Amino acid sequence: MVSTQIIKNCLEELTSITKVEFCIQDASGALFTETSGAQATDADIVANFADSTVDSQIIGDSYLLKIDDEEMTYILTAIGTGEYTLMIAKVAVSEIRNLMTAYKEKYDRNNFFQNLLLDNLLLVDIHNRAKKLHIDVQVPRAIILVEIENNESDNIAGDLLGSIFTPHNGDYLTEVDENSIIVIKAVRNEDDYEELNKAATVAVDMLNTEAMLKVRAAYGTIVSDLKNLSKSYKEAKMAMDVGKIFYAEKRVMSYNELGIGRLIYQLPSNLCNVFIHEIFGDNIPYDLDNETLNTINAFLDNNLNVSETSRKLFIHRNTLVYRIEKLQKSTGLDIRNFEDAMLFRISLMVMNYLKYLDSKDY
Repeated sequence: MVSTQIIKNCLEELTSITKVEFCIQDASGALFTETSGAQATDADIVANFADSTVDSQIIGDSYLLKIDDEEMTYILTAIGTGEYTLMIAKVAVSEIRNLMTAYKEKYDRNNFFQNLLLDNLLLVDIHNRAKKLHIDVQVPRAIILVEIENNESDNIAGDLLGSIFTPHNGDYLTEVDENSIIVIKAVRNEDDYEELNKAATVAVDMLNTEAMLKVRAAYGTIVSDLKNLSKSYKEAKMAMDVGKIFYAEKRVMSYNELGIGRLIYQLPSNLCNVFIHEIFGDNIPYDLDNETLNTINAFLDNNLNVSETSRKLFIHRNTLVYRIEKLQKSTGLDIRNFEDAMLFRISLMVMNYLKYLDSKDY
């Protein structure tokens, strides 16, 4: 059943408007919740009423009404007599039933999406359960995986994301682990990746500015049928991993734009080790300092142009040449040469991948 506090808040709001006090007990008479001016009905009276076939009953100066749940029956006591009190009691019962239905639908929907993404459902179950939960199976959708770094709380993140990705727009939120939130995003057509990228970027920017959370987002391909949503989820997970390993500076990653990182990510570790030893021998540069790495990346990003790179790094041209020659002596690769430059970049990516595998094993 929906939480006690939510039910109590609902009843207190109703009491402030109608001046009728309420109490809810379970079928055995145990108190569930009550408003400040209410008093619980005798447990034996509640138990006898729960076992009866009638739906409402007057006991002294109170009305008793049943609230049926799939698991058990609850008894609402409205303090007062007369048609007015009975009418207000029926309104309260109706509100609570609606809350219970909405809670169950939300819980069932969340459970449904979790099992769907983890491939725990048969095809026939997917369509049947989606129909019961009022979820259209033919809407183009994709998974946006939002990961919260540094094990920060995701409660605020979930609330903020829930304010922009709503079922009214065809979007849903769920979780399959404690560090990430999954956005099931509906789009207008199967090629609308611009809309998908915009949604992921908005999510990252909002959580960063409003909740001060450090987050990354990755999204998979758009699928036209609900049954294929697990495919988009697996793609989003791969995009998230590839992004963290090879493109750490990017906060949003797309499965369709992983580049050479996708290829390296799928290589076996033994083949990667053979490649690294083939390029560097016993002088593998695992411990390159940040200054050297920044120099290498800037030089490669500026198309091996010494003048442009030295300008971007705010260093003298001769200083840059000295760093490049020092790197050549230690690794045997001259990154002023296009082939050596490409080998070095790929090697750095492979080494990052091996570090990632080592950290996972640890």
